[in-house]
Amino acid sequence: MPDFVSLKDKYDSQGMYEKIVEFPSQFKEGWEIGKAAELPDVDPRTIKNIVVCGLGGSAIGGDLVRTYLAYQLGMPMYICRHYKVPEYVSQFSLCIISSYSGNTEETLSAYDDAKSRGALILAITSNGKLKEKALADGYKVIEIPPGFPPRAALGYSFVPMLTALSRMGFCKDVNPDVEAAISFMQESVENFTFGNKDNIAMTSAQKMHGKFPLIYGGQDFVDAVAVRFKGQICENAKQLSFFNFFPEFNHNELVGWGDMEPYKDKLYTVILKDKADHDRVSIRMKIVADIIREKGVEALEYESSGPNLLARMFSLIQFGDFTSLYLALLNEVDPTPVKVIDYLKNKLAEV
Repeated sequence: MPDFVSLKDKYDSQGMYEKIVEFPSQFKEGWEIGKAAELPDVDPRTIKNIVVCGLGGSAIGGDLVRTYLAYQLGMPMYICRHYKVPEYVSQFSLCIISSYSGNTEETLSAYDDAKSRGALILAITSNGKLKEKALADGYKVIEIPPGFPPRAALGYSFVPMLTALSRMGFCKDVNPDVEAAISFMQESVENFTFGNKDNIAMTSAQKMHGKFPLIYGGQDFVDAVAVRFKGQICENAKQLSFFNFFPEFNHNELVGWGDMEPYKDKLYTVILKDKADHDRVSIRMKIVADIIREKGVEALEYESSGPNLLARMFSLIQFGDFTSLYLALLNEVDPTPVKVIDYLKNKLAEV
């Protein structure tokens, strides 16, 4: 086993490990923010669709809310990662504009588009132009603490949004499930920290090292978790990764698992599972895991745990976040900076 403590001391200059360890506390703080926030006065019966506008770490919170509420919401919920909102956005739409920094150019553009269409707007941000514009235009703003990389602020981008939708009457009261999920995460975080000798996140990171991780999950409740896992590997570990979900994966990408002899030593697969997966999807996962192994590629089937769906989803997120952190250390990179994204933003600012 590599000396991860020494690697952390050498490469984790901005404390990403501590941020992941302390995530349950951030989740709880996000819950308190959501419960205390001033929200729009809206009759849910007048709203025909919900659109969340955001990118990257600010969008994944919306994706997870969409996934969690997949079978509760009585209307479509769409995550808009673009400069424009969909054409159907109107005065009958609730647009949640999520930008951690408040300065994401695509999100600010989407805000202007949503405003021009007369949508009801709720902003979630720590500061920046979004806060300034929304307050000036008379919209409600949920203010979240600054100072985190957006991907390390998931507790602030996810829980206030979920709590707000619950308080506005779009779904059931989520408070009991949130409280139980926080308690579960506080207990389970020790499974993934340095002191645990049976740390599956460390083991998985070692197996992913030098390979392309492929993250697969079920459509019902885990698709957004797979997106998060992939994104954390890319941003924290600076390592390319890919994701897909069942059953769609079985109708195209599976065929790509043909002659794997030239590639089998460069791939590692994680199949994220949940007890609420569709029965037929669970069967598909088992068959596909066997197919992958027959091709000479290791496939880890990792099942969620926890007292409710929310806790189970975030048990998978804890696993993915810690795995990406340990993979960063094995890659001898600092998990926090994302220099290529900063470079891209600077170049765009010149145009």
